[in-house]
Amino acid sequence: MNVPPNEPQDAPQNSRTGAPANTRQVSTWFQRLPLSTVIAAAVALALIAGLAGGWISSLLTRPAATAAALIGTCNATDVAQGVLPGVVTVSIRNGNASGVGSGVIVRKEGYIMTNNHVIAAAANGGTIDVLFSDGHSAEVELVGRDPKSDLAVLKIAAEKDLPTVKLGKSADVRVGQPVVALGAPLGLSSTVTAGIVSALGRNVPVPSDEDTTAMLVGAIQTDASINPGNSGGALVNCSGQLIGINTAIATIPNDLQVASGSVGIGFAVPIDLAARITDQLIETGTVAYPYFGVSAVPLPPQAAEAFGVDDGLYLQSVAPNGPAAEAGLQPGDIVTLLDNRPATSTAVLAEVTLTRKAGDTVKVSYVRAGKTSSTTITLGTLP
Repeated sequence: MNVPPNEPQDAPQNSRTGAPANTRQVSTWFQRLPLSTVIAAAVALALIAGLAGGWISSLLTRPAATAAALIGTCNATDVAQGVLPGVVTVSIRNGNASGVGSGVIVRKEGYIMTNNHVIAAAANGGTIDVLFSDGHSAEVELVGRDPKSDLAVLKIAAEKDLPTVKLGKSADVRVGQPVVALGAPLGLSSTVTAGIVSALGRNVPVPSDEDTTAMLVGAIQTDASINPGNSGGALVNCSGQLIGINTAIATIPNDLQVASGSVGIGFAVPIDLAARITDQLIETGTVAYPYFGVSAVPLPPQAAEAFGVDDGLYLQSVAPNGPAAEAGLQPGDIVTLLDNRPATSTAVLAEVTLTRKAGDTVKVSYVRAGKTSSTTITLGTLP
């Protein structure tokens, strides 16, 4: 699969421009990066911030019990009327780089939720503007951003209460329920598309700052049409409640290995996670993640066989006096179960880190010298 980076520097040399939108060209950069086996098709995963301004060397880049919901579709007209005032188009500028994405007003005081990759290129010295559905625009400030979860918060100086999108609960979302996506695909503001929830619990790795990888943990998969520029926009249920932040799409590469538009496989950060991250960013400007205090790598099949396990995570190091050390783990141990789930990759560690907080406990099964044992780790605060 191909995944485009969202860094503003060092774009791959074989990048191509996409289709024009509103007389502006939209460009997306791609590089090869394997995704987790949870996405089995030969597709490309694209972060869906849109670029504008010609050749640019970077990528900024339970439902309501209504009759409509029961027959599998939302009344998109009513949803749009209620939600669009709380959805904005986000534009960034920083030197020669510019780009377009989306955002959602989540607090009446002017706090806007979006993706980190939408605004990353303007985080240092750039400007960020938002366009409202009524046509007026304003410059906003960056409150904080979190590359690990690919989320960010903006703030507009509001003289009066702003229209917001009411938060729903992604824990109540069910596969097959109808949803509506709102945002600015290809820079086309206030665009509305509809579909269903295709799957839940997708763990999707996407490129992040400084050649690192972010993890969309427990992402909501939808077939609602979303495209570059929808990043940071709203995925809502039939009551217009926000259940996810649209972030990435899977596309089929063409002969030039450049991903095309939506093929009905999109991913949104679940709102339960996004809201928690947003609250921390508003309160402190940063996100405090818990940590295990280990460095681990997946065991190759031959090594797993030699250790007498099917698979697991080999602990290369354990931080002295860290949470794992306090629980009795040592370098060379092989973690086989984490929270009663097979520890087949470091994505399992990442998921726990992103979805838990310091003080939470995690049960761990491990193998040492051929003997299986278990312990409980109390997650600590990242030093």
